[in-house]
Amino acid sequence: MVDNAEQQHFAWLARSFGRTDYLPLTSDDLEALADAGSYVQKYPGTHLFKEGTPADAAYVIQDGEAELYRTRGSGARVVVGRVGSGSVIGDIAMFQETPYISSARATTPLMAFRIERSKLLPILVERPVIAMRWLVAGLNQLEATQRRVIRLLHRTVKEQVAELVLDEADRFGEVHLSQTSLANLLGASRQSVNQALSELRSSGAIETGYRRVRVVDPRQLEVLVGR
Repeated sequence: MVDNAEQQHFAWLARSFGRTDYLPLTSDDLEALADAGSYVQKYPGTHLFKEGTPADAAYVIQDGEAELYRTRGSGARVVVGRVGSGSVIGDIAMFQETPYISSARATTPLMAFRIERSKLLPILVERPVIAMRWLVAGLNQLEATQRRVIRLLHRTVKEQVAELVLDEADRFGEVHLSQTSLANLLGASRQSVNQALSELRSSGAIETGYRRVRVVDPRQLEVLVGR
């Protein structure tokens, strides 16, 4: 007999892997997927995984946010992305049997479902519907990344910064990324990003501080990027 908590857990897993109207997962599929992993809780500053360690699991974030960063030779951290509820991370390295190429660190209290590679692979072989749904979920994330790249093409650095700030702002309008991280995410020089931020700040669209940007006038940014 499945209780309400298990039903909610199964429903959340189903939503996390592709469209819910596409190849519906049976209760047996969901139970098998749930048995492949377990929940982990992380406090801000603690890691789901670290760059260079064996990728033996993937993570589905249920609540909270994490930043993905890489470490330079000098030991400096370079943030390459932020992820939140519903995101699946670590699966590419897990499937390729290569070390994680970045670290995932909680920036808020975080709850995630850790799916072990050794348990997941037999399930994907035996249950093609789960395999297809996982593929669809991965392709959806890839498509979203491609669309973002296409939107940034042929834009000025100022427009690119405005677009990124809008995308990365939390519900309070805060963007917890340093100017260096913004530059790395855009593939632009730090000097050009600093200039763009200065112009946006002068126009009243944003406020800036140490390792953060706050959106003050989102409509101004939306008009700038054509939303």
